[in-house]
Amino acid sequence: MNLAGQKIQRKSWFDSDFNFHSLYPPSIRALAKRHWTPLHIARKACSFLTPEKNSRVLDIGSGVGKFCLSAANQEPGSLFFGVEQRCNLIAHAETAKAILNLKNVFFTHGNFTQLDFRQYDHFYFFNAFYENLACFDKIDNSIDYSGELFNYYNRYLYQQLAQKPAGTRLATFHTLEDEIPPNFYLVDADADDLLKCWIKI
Repeated sequence: MNLAGQKIQRKSWFDSDFNFHSLYPPSIRALAKRHWTPLHIARKACSFLTPEKNSRVLDIGSGVGKFCLSAANQEPGSLFFGVEQRCNLIAHAETAKAILNLKNVFFTHGNFTQLDFRQYDHFYFFNAFYENLACFDKIDNSIDYSGELFNYYNRYLYQQLAQKPAGTRLATFHTLEDEIPPNFYLVDADADDLLKCWIKI
């Protein structure tokens, strides 16, 4: 298939959440409504997080890669990175990446606390820590959960964001905002205030 054909085929995957979820097996699709970012939210967050070309955006707790893949398709001039603890979800993300033939997205299997935040310009966060508090609707039981981990992860992310320079952008979706330092200024909110856009001053 030539390049034009690939672009047309790729576009169809992003026409709707239903189409996009067809990239994954039924067991993953069943998790989508609660755990994966809707495409219209991903598009708005991506537009905010890529104020310049070559932006390096990290998705903290990237799951099956939906935000990163949508953003990479939308902004080919920027780079998108996802970190996820579950190796099976990384495998699904890599499979979808290959089908979509996207070259500007990268996935890492591991804990976000192992990353060097200096390598990234801006951040997306869909409350990946909340599973530590939820009594139901967890993705699976392959990782440890506890209130102590929730607090640790929130403090760690807070500290990392506090060290970032002025101008750093953060988009949050469905968060409690405990992880956001006070020098991040709320500049926009959408989707009944579930999506919030912040800039460090």
